[in-house]
This record gives sequence, C-alpha cells and structure tokens, in this order.
Amino acid sequence: MFRMRRIFDDTLPANREAIAQVQEIVRVQFGPESAQRVGNLPDWMHDPLRRRFRSILIVADDLHRRVKGFALLMHAPDLDFCFLDYIATASGRVGRGIGGALYERVREEALALRSQGLFFECLPDDPALCRNPQTLKQNAARLRFYERYGARPIAGTIYETPLTPGADCPPYLMYDNLGQAGALSQERGRTIVRAILEREYGTRCPPGYIDEVAASFRDDPVRLREPRYIKREAAPAHSGACPADERIALVVNDQQAIHHVHERGYVEAPARIDAILKGLQRSDLFERMEPRHFGDAHIRAVHDREFLAYLRRMCENLEPGASVYPYVFPIRNVARPPKDMAMRAGYYCIDTFTPLSHNAYPAARRAVDCAITAAREVQTGRRLAYALVRPPGHHAERRAFGGFCYLNSTAIAAHYLSAEGRVAVLDLDYHHGNGTQEIFYERADVLTVSIHGQPSFAYPYFSGFAGEKGRGAGEGYNLNLPLPEEVDGAAYSQALQKALARVRRFEPQFVVVALGLDTAKHDPTGTWALTGEDLEANGRMVGELRLPTLVVQEGGYYTRSLGRNALCFLRGLWAEGRP
Repeated sequence: MFRMRRIFDDTLPANREAIAQVQEIVRVQFGPESAQRVGNLPDWMHDPLRRRFRSILIVADDLHRRVKGFALLMHAPDLDFCFLDYIATASGRVGRGIGGALYERVREEALALRSQGLFFECLPDDPALCRNPQTLKQNAARLRFYERYGARPIAGTIYETPLTPGADCPPYLMYDNLGQAGALSQERGRTIVRAILEREYGTRCPPGYIDEVAASFRDDPVRLREPRYIKREAAPAHSGACPADERIALVVNDQQAIHHVHERGYVEAPARIDAILKGLQRSDLFERMEPRHFGDAHIRAVHDREFLAYLRRMCENLEPGASVYPYVFPIRNVARPPKDMAMRAGYYCIDTFTPLSHNAYPAARRAVDCAITAAREVQTGRRLAYALVRPPGHHAERRAFGGFCYLNSTAIAAHYLSAEGRVAVLDLDYHHGNGTQEIFYERADVLTVSIHGQPSFAYPYFSGFAGEKGRGAGEGYNLNLPLPEEVDGAAYSQALQKALARVRRFEPQFVVVALGLDTAKHDPTGTWALTGEDLEANGRMVGELRLPTLVVQEGGYYTRSLGRNALCFLRGLWAEGRP
C-alpha cells in the first residue's frame, strides 16, 4: 500500500527525508547529471521565480516514509500550463500501479491549477531516432502507457532535434489536454515550447535553436501524432481520480487505541478503526486531516457540567488497566448523588457493560476534537467530511453515559454546526441514538431522525419508539423509524426514503450522519443483513440531498467487513454528494 502526498517545502524533517529519497531515485534512474540538477529542488521550492516555474513535488510513500515513486511537476502560472519534469518509481517498484497513480495525481493537480494542458518529454519509439532495440522497446511501453490517457507526441515539428548533433534518443514533446475541450493553437504552442526550452534548458540550447523549434510549429491547431497503441477512446479528464477539493476530509482519532478494554466479549475495540482505515486505503476519495483541539465550551453546550467533571475526575483517579463497571443504580436525585465515586458510576450510567477506565475520558475527548474538526471542514465549504472515531457517542445523554459511549461526538458536532444554520441528524446505527434524541428533544433547529431496531429487542430498550416526536419547541422535530429483527437492503431502503423525505422538508443547511455499520450482515450486536452493495446504495440516497454532510462513526463491530462496508457507504455518498 502507498499514499500520495504533496510536499511544499523542506522545512519538515519528513519532507527533507522524502526529498533526499527522491534525489536518490533520480540518481539511480537518470544518472548523476540529473541528480545534481534535482539537488536544487529545495531552492526551487523556496524561490519559484528563479526558474519561472512553481515546483510541485508529489511522492508516493508508505507509512514508514519509504518513497516508492515521485513526480515533479512544474507549473507556469503566467502561461497557464504544466510541465512534468520527472516521474519515476523506485527500483523494483515497476508494475505495481505506482506510476499510474502518480500520473493520475499529476493530471488531477494540473486540472486543479486550471492548466490548459500538461506537457512533458518522452523518449522516441522511432528506430531512426533510437538505435538501441531494448531502449526502443522500453520507450514504446512508456508511450503506450501515456496514450491510454490521450497524451501523444506533438507531430510535424523539429522538437526531436537533439541539442548535440548526432546524439541518440532525442525526446518527443508530449501533450495531454487533460480531457478538456478545445485544441492547442499554433500561437499558444509556440509560446509554450519557447517557455519550456528557455526555463528547462536555458543556456544549454545552441544559438538560434529555440527560435527554430518554435518556428517549426506550423500546424494550426497543433497536430498530435495519430494513436499508435490504444485504439479506444482516451481516458476522461481525471481518469477516475478525485480532485483534492472534492475529497472527503478524513479526521481520525489518533488517540482511540489508548482506550482498550481487554475483556472477553468486549467488541468496542481499537481493531474497529484499524479495519476501517485499511478499507479506506483502497480508495483515493479521502484527504486525511489532523484533528484540532477545541475548548470544553463546545462539550458543555451539550453535556451537564457536573457529569463532565465526574467523568474526567473518575478516569484520572483510576489506575491504568483498572475498570469500574456500574452496578448500583440509585434513583437519580440530582441533589443527593452517592458520595463514593465508584457507586456514583451508576448514577450517571444507563447500563452495566460500559466501564470507566483511566483512558476512557481522554479517548472520548479526542473523539470530540475530531468530530468538531470535521464539522469545521463542512462549515467552511467542504462538501463531505468523515470523523472516524471511537469510542462512539450517540448513546451518551446530557448527563449519562452508556452503550460504549461517554461523550456524544455526533451531538456536539451538530450543535457546533447549528450556529450556522439548521442541522439534520440522521442516525443510521442499528441501535437507537437515545443520547442524541434526548439532547435535541426540545429544539427545533436540529432535526433528529433515526432508523434502528425496535426497542422491544434492541438496545437501549427504553427509547426509540415511533411515538417519540419531540417536546415543546422540538415537537415534530424527532422522527424514529424502528424496524423489525429481520431487515434486508430493500426494506431498509424504504425506511431511508421516509427519513430523507423528512430531512428534505426540514430544509437544513447541514446533515450529520451518525454512521453505524452494525446494520450489516454478521454484526455481533445486530440482526440485519445489509451488504456492502446495500450500504453503497444508502450512501447514494443520502448524497442525493446535495448538502454539506458530516459523517461521524458510531457502531459496527464485525471487523472482517467493516473496511469494505465503510468504503461502500462513503463511496456512494461521494458519488452523489457533490454539487
């Protein structure tokens, strides 16, 4: 597996390390002269005017920061074109999809920069220009690869004239219009080729060489060589790649693993997040965002102050590895809670299987930061964001925890967004989100809609009934759609249609999805039979709202399918959720 990331400069140690690995790849693949040239890359990044190109370095590396390949793209903002200076994979990495992923990422970047086209050089497949049969075969393979994307050599010019007379393998100038309409005019072609030769080669060109090459562009529009290897239609504009600004912002709780209850049968484990992340890595739909820290005021807006103080203090006082399970449940007399801290757990808890531990509060607190970070992304213009967090939150009420939940990240994020407009919370977990319902039960600015198992057989057993519709100002702004024990994709789709119809009538500015993947087949806490295909269809239905949407992870405990199911839902959401 590998990830793509853009390196803007060499200020970070990780970036300096990556640049050093890129320089080594260039030395091995292209020789010492090119390595010496790319040795100036940090200077080019700091001073783009020096070469009149803005250097954009994209690397493919793994989680251990080993660079598997790279692309160095030069952007000419004054002329609105891009020149691909280098693209290469590390030794032994050919044929593993890295080169294709890099080139697609380059095309995506060029399109994001609104370039008219992408230019680059490629060694020739003409025996008259290349004498070595083995090199000729390699060149043909490269040209075949680029032709898949519609990139072909510019024909009818003398660009292939070598700088040194008699030199072997002078390069073609390739042009990729990035799937955009319109042809390259003669005048523009001459201007761009002159800029490429001046900025890339400078004084290395013989006197008059640049003028002669530019003047050889006589066709109007500029003519490309006919396809030689690929007979089908060229690839679309970005070949399925997701432009950066359309990706789903992914915010992961980087402290979720500290909360780990090592007891048999406790399914709310760190492996859940690991499984989902593994599934998401199969797609380029996501842009990973670091969680930001937000003040406690956002939490106190949703949860009771004394409840929060108890959670924090109790967890701090527990020894690492120790757990306290509620087992005494006094009538909740606000004026007289139990004095013993362990006894007081039942005063604030709704069940007997959600323990307090040393790291329960800090893990839940970090989940809140992640949810608000993702909420802020959609608040500031991004269409889709995903807070991949644990512990979950939707069972946490204003002054109670339970159902593996301590702080209601979904409700906190929804309240945060409500400052900017109406918010619809759509709870798609198998279990009713009693906490979210209770928190917003008397509010009209936040609509809560939940599809879940009937309380007669599904946790939390005491809420989620169809007759619970809100109270006071919130009357009519809570909709529960409880379903029977056996539900397939078709039955769920009907319920989701009803839920979305209510959301549309509410006309929210934002949608917050409490995503429970425990609706899927084989989940140990559920009884339904939804498949990955069903979840993708559900994601599409939600995406058809065409609203800024935040997804917050809730339940889902069958780790064998968690990654695929999460990706299916989010892929469906992305496919329909862009304007």
